[in-house]
Amino acid sequence: MTGPDGDVGGAPRGGTADDEGSDELRRAIAFLGWDATASRVIEAGYRVGVGVGLACAVVAAFVAGPVPGVLFGLAGGLGATHAAHRGPVWLASLRRTRALGAAPGLVGRLVLRMRLDPSTERAVRFAARTGDGPLADGLARRERANADGPTSGLREFAREWRPWFPAIDRAAALVRTAASAPPERRGRCLDRALDATIAGTTDRLAAFVGEVRGPVSALYAFGVLLPLALIALLPAAAAAGVPIGPGVVAALYLGVLPAGLLAASAWLLSRRPVAFAPPNIDGDHPNVPERRVHAAGAGLGTGAVAAAVAARFVAGWAAPVAGIGVGAGVALLVAVRHRRAVLSNVRDVERTLPDAMTVIGGDVAEGVAVETAIANAGERLDGATGELFELAGRRSDTLRVGVREAFLGRGGPAVPVPSPRVRGAVALLSVAAREGRPAGDVLLELADQLEDLRELEGDARRQLATVTGTLTNTAAVFAPLVGGATVALATGIDAVDAGGLGAGATAGADALGVGGVGDTGASSAGTAGTATESSSGSAGGALSIPVLGRIVGAYVLILAALLTALATGLERGFDRTLVAYRVGIALPTATATYLVAFLGAGALL
Repeated sequence: MTGPDGDVGGAPRGGTADDEGSDELRRAIAFLGWDATASRVIEAGYRVGVGVGLACAVVAAFVAGPVPGVLFGLAGGLGATHAAHRGPVWLASLRRTRALGAAPGLVGRLVLRMRLDPSTERAVRFAARTGDGPLADGLARRERANADGPTSGLREFAREWRPWFPAIDRAAALVRTAASAPPERRGRCLDRALDATIAGTTDRLAAFVGEVRGPVSALYAFGVLLPLALIALLPAAAAAGVPIGPGVVAALYLGVLPAGLLAASAWLLSRRPVAFAPPNIDGDHPNVPERRVHAAGAGLGTGAVAAAVAARFVAGWAAPVAGIGVGAGVALLVAVRHRRAVLSNVRDVERTLPDAMTVIGGDVAEGVAVETAIANAGERLDGATGELFELAGRRSDTLRVGVREAFLGRGGPAVPVPSPRVRGAVALLSVAAREGRPAGDVLLELADQLEDLRELEGDARRQLATVTGTLTNTAAVFAPLVGGATVALATGIDAVDAGGLGAGATAGADALGVGGVGDTGASSAGTAGTATESSSGSAGGALSIPVLGRIVGAYVLILAALLTALATGLERGFDRTLVAYRVGIALPTATATYLVAFLGAGALL
């Protein structure tokens, strides 16, 4: 595993990209651990750009003509090329963000091990081997590289990560100082090391919350409010003799706007300085069975039912919107249901883990063996944490195994709990079992650290909730509400125009393909009464209300997925399980809100 710089230096030779950009790309690829070189990524980006550009040009030329096709193809090709070239840099930035969320925990393990034994080498080895992710891997790599040298590798590790998190350099310096400090001053140095890391994390998150408000407001205005407000003007434009075809509207609402929102979301996520990495719950977890077939079946079944209900009680054009929105949401919920249960169990264990360490630390400080203290904690605590320690204590007593084997051995109770904090606590309990009574105070210190980390995460989420709450509510409720109401308003304008408002209204009604005032002046009242079910094929290239309803419905579903994923990523660091779960809730909610808003607004018009 490479460090955040990827151990890559120097400028490129003979490349067409500028030196700074190529060097950044090389560092990103090395950090991600890809086999590809920067030149191969650049070449692949050009190929992707050519392919996307040709596809966009053909589609746009077929819909809007050759000149818009060339312009749209050029824009699409350049955008795809830029995205392919910047993709590794963005992914590396996102991974560093998730990695830095583990910095307080890693420094905390360094501090705790130093309290037991003021040896930097042992502390570095302990912190590296009891952690997961790029930070722990980088520290382990530096520790192995300096195994035969006079230093621990902590200084080199801190220098690697200093450009992205300066506080870690200060914390590492204080830990190294504590190793040679007198015992009466050592504790103060270690306390300041952990305080520096926590303060650095808090300050960077607070600054990010202040900086992100403006971009999120712009995303809200230009990605939600303005596009949805313009929907109601489309029939009015047609009534004024400026008809807008369905191809243009579809390209705008299903191509250009979603691409812009996706790019803006990626930019916002890449700007997040620190994210607390979620537990890694993969398909190998014993409590996560394969659910793809069940998820697909549930999605298809509920989608078909939702489509039938929408066609019967709303309108025929609403069937695909309801089917896709409800079906995709239910499929996601079924697919991640077991992962969500594992994640909830991990959170429950972490919530009361400080209490368990307090109980165990107090017993050990009084001379009780660690194994007995673990069993006592299981008896005194309720919930998931109490059950975990009770099972570990019973396993240790029955099998006569050590602390680590009792928790993490084959079939151990902590194996299905993929929490770095639980594993770090178990590792320190194993050390405490060897150290005996002096380790009691260190375990009590661990309880305080775990509580501080939990409060740090909670404070970060509360600060970000002021930003993400608006995005979440917009995705599931506000955008679908406005979208449904504006489509209903467009339907009302369409019906009025079809009833006969003069030459301009006649032109608009003809452009919409819903009938109107004929050459003889007779009004088409029957067509006006069925405006919401008019066919898009009644006028070549016309934008009918059913087509408009489907386009806006699809855009509303895209907003529900994108904004929910963005809000979750800003708040939790893009936890795939939580993103899928929240998007699974947002899609059916947005679908129902959209259709109900259409019916309600239509009844009032």
